[in-house]
Amino acid sequence: MNDRHSIQAHEQLVVQDGWLRADDAFLRDLLALPELAVVAESCAAERRLHDRLVDDPTRAVAASELAALVDDDARENYATFLAFRAALEQAGTIEAHYLALVRGARVALPPIFLDRMVAAVSARLVDGNADVIEQRAAQLLHRAQRVAIVEGRVLCADREHADRLGETERGFDLVRDFVRGDGGASLPVLSAANAGEFASAADPSGFVLDLTHEIASDLGHGLTFTMARAGSGLAALARVLERWVFHFLAVRTTIRPLARIDDPAWRWHIGLDAEATALLNALYRGEPPEPARLERLIGLFRLDFADPLEMRADVAGKPVYLGLAMAADRSLRLKPQNLLVSLPLAAPA
Repeated sequence: MNDRHSIQAHEQLVVQDGWLRADDAFLRDLLALPELAVVAESCAAERRLHDRLVDDPTRAVAASELAALVDDDARENYATFLAFRAALEQAGTIEAHYLALVRGARVALPPIFLDRMVAAVSARLVDGNADVIEQRAAQLLHRAQRVAIVEGRVLCADREHADRLGETERGFDLVRDFVRGDGGASLPVLSAANAGEFASAADPSGFVLDLTHEIASDLGHGLTFTMARAGSGLAALARVLERWVFHFLAVRTTIRPLARIDDPAWRWHIGLDAEATALLNALYRGEPPEPARLERLIGLFRLDFADPLEMRADVAGKPVYLGLAMAADRSLRLKPQNLLVSLPLAAPA
């Protein structure tokens, strides 16, 4: 199932007080996952159960229907789906269940289910007047990426697309063939020029996002002029993250890309992925990171609360620094839940 299909399904979700209630379309989207889809080896009982659930995703399923499935994995996968469906119903909205999960609820959940919840929410954050760069940046919240540094540009492609291309294109190299124009690979870099193609694409995750925020121009005589790049993927991601925080926490923030952290009073930071978390923790402790690891840092941000009174008293008015980094294999797996559980929020009155 491509990402465009998922976004269309999520647009049909019923909105409850600004949050999203899982409807039949959302549940059918899950039933189409490889773990739940019917395959050639599926037994008659599994085919019958799948058809009945697709027809009515909220129907009750008797224990005997699950027990009739011949394949153990299939039986476990359907049991997981039914438990997830029940948890969504009990929580009332996708967001409520997501918050419970990331705040430590002891519920076993396949990562793909978590990604589908984030996809539903993030799609809503960029509907309406959001530009195409923001729409593509929102995909980073729930789709893994591959990163390449090409002539100073930080480019990221959807990992599924990049890996598939690497398997099918002979001699494909992520760095050399990332950008269309050398007669090789066909991953176009998203820009204003091809915004229409992105909007009409069957699968918009096939476009490369340019995360380069600043460009430097050599003016000669030892002078260099640096300016923010129009269509910056990092700036677009920052705007998406502002909406993400407000949607879940009703807290207004301003998030801006940074070139570096130069703050002797640095008090709080959040890594937006596991690699950045470890790197920022080491820097905060004053531990010099390995050069190779430091080179994997691809984005820094400064987050400021609109109302310092919404922060913990001991850090009120102080900036929160965010980091984004790729792993050693050039993959990027953003964890948007980190913002929801690690912001220094004031205790509820």
